Amino acid sequence: MQPSPIDRTLITDLEEALSRNRRVRRSLEPWGRIYIDHRQPALCVYRKPANMRDSGTETLLLGQASFLLLPADKSCHRANRDLVEAILGQFSAPFGGVLLLELWADQATPVGSDEAPASPPRFHIMAPRHGSPDATLETLEKAILAEHWPHGRPHLAVNYTDRCAPPGLDPLITRPGARRLNCVPLGLRIAPIYRDPKTSNTFPPVLRSFRRSLGHVLKQGIFTFAHTESHYRPGHYHELGAHAVSREVWTSDRKLAAIADMFDLVLHLTPVNAGGAWRAFRRGRYQRTPEFHYRPQTVDAASLKALLYRLPIENIDDPALYGLFAEKRDELDRQITMLSDRGTARVLPGSLQVYERPDKSLLDLARRLLRAVPAHTADDRRADSIDSEAFAQCARKEIAKMRSVHPRLEAKVQIRDDIPGIMVSAGDLLIGRQVRMPRARIDATIQHEVGTHILTYYNGLAQPLRQLHSGTAGYEELQEGLAVLSEFLVGGLSRPRLRVLAGRVLAVESVIEGGDFIDTFRLLHEKYDFSASGAFSITMRVHRGGGFTKDAIYLRGFVSVLDRIGKGLRLEDLLLGKISLAHAPIMKELTWRKVLKPAPLRPSYLDDPRAKSRLAAAVKGLCVMDIAEDLGS
Repeated sequence: MQPSPIDRTLITDLEEALSRNRRVRRSLEPWGRIYIDHRQPALCVYRKPANMRDSGTETLLLGQASFLLLPADKSCHRANRDLVEAILGQFSAPFGGVLLLELWADQATPVGSDEAPASPPRFHIMAPRHGSPDATLETLEKAILAEHWPHGRPHLAVNYTDRCAPPGLDPLITRPGARRLNCVPLGLRIAPIYRDPKTSNTFPPVLRSFRRSLGHVLKQGIFTFAHTESHYRPGHYHELGAHAVSREVWTSDRKLAAIADMFDLVLHLTPVNAGGAWRAFRRGRYQRTPEFHYRPQTVDAASLKALLYRLPIENIDDPALYGLFAEKRDELDRQITMLSDRGTARVLPGSLQVYERPDKSLLDLARRLLRAVPAHTADDRRADSIDSEAFAQCARKEIAKMRSVHPRLEAKVQIRDDIPGIMVSAGDLLIGRQVRMPRARIDATIQHEVGTHILTYYNGLAQPLRQLHSGTAGYEELQEGLAVLSEFLVGGLSRPRLRVLAGRVLAVESVIEGGDFIDTFRLLHEKYDFSASGAFSITMRVHRGGGFTKDAIYLRGFVSVLDRIGKGLRLEDLLLGKISLAHAPIMKELTWRKVLKPAPLRPSYLDDPRAKSRLAAAVKGLCVMDIAEDLGS
């Protein structure tokens, strides 16, 4: 028998730290862990079986703010109980009540067992016969049934018992101790569907998914307990998560962002001779595929990937942040491959992996827009336009307004000969020297580039997580959707602009279907009546580098943003940094956990009564065709 690593000195030190609400992280020898991020009216516990492998179960509590991992050896029981009661005492005193929730696997599967894994998952909640927290139990039941679990909808049972403890183990708190501390014990028995019953090896994707879902369930139950059985009143169940994150998180975040900042995929796939290529294409009567030239690559793909896979992402305990970083690593891997494949047919499949193929509904919408919106209108008359220098001045004024609110904003405006249009790179606005901007589109373009792309870059830069300025995986679709939304809100989303967004979707589909440059150009110019220069510009964008399908995300992102805002998502929540729609719930969670801070910048158009009116209409429910029809009326 191993002596317990828990002694009176450790408990005294722990009580002293918790009385001051200090964070406690401590490993126990030969096995165990104390983790208290902050005081709350709940403590979660797992006891590791002494004579069986229980692979994976010891990781299920890692997303909680207060948990203990303890050895289940009977020689350790008295010390374990003293430790638990000491912590419960520190939690109960300020909150007036405390929940002790112990978790264990349905069966700690011996190595070599032939029993099949449980599928779907099974949960058994053990509650005391007397003084059971009914509201907490109801929340736990609803949360378990509402979560998306591996292998389908779960089976759930609630048992009322005098022993809320694993089989063969004594409870961690006596009945007199529970009465004295106003403590309610609960047990949660689960089926270990996250491991192979024959080998006891875990299934990592299943375990990660299970752990994240279970974390949400436990926090929701604790949230209800806090409101019904204690004096604590958290604002959201995410507030009950850990406020601190591990060293592995900061290391991975910093290095992922550094790798992302080493290259700009769009810039490296953008031709530097667009103007000359257009003139040659026009001289050849649109019959010869133009030759595009690209800037030299400044990074070595193999070296970047070596850096990428040396990151300690697998050591991140936090389920939300692990997923965020693992997805970004995967996306960077694919983007680096695209960069090294530039100019070859391999770029197209890589691009589809990152940006996906337009689905039928998006293609149908694009065709409907092109049928509904006339090819020739007076919306964007080029005769009434400004040059690149004048537009740069307008952009600098908007940046100056933002800098007056957030002095750390250092965005610069550059007019360049190697840029065919307008783009934001590394927080700076790059404007092609040959750009001419219709006056009707000035404010819309300013809000697209400055009020969205630069604003979210610097909002992200103000956060402790650098992912928010370099961009989480899949962030570009939401970015472009928000940018197009800003054009609508300031009244600058013209009919020609909608035609361009629709044309880009169909051009992307042309590339995917094997169309060459001439095929795509003719589709736009001859079938959909785009001007020759307009058709060339769209065709160049989707064929650059070997087939770049990013341009489908502008219309798709706009559709998604309108849909989510119509369902109650706040616009301000999407401007925290460069995030994807899929990561909006994670950003909300991290904000409640105080890992993230309020954004310093908000778009200037949100103070414009006309923009507020249009946003109110979007909140009530708008679709892209509604907007197109209104523009034509």
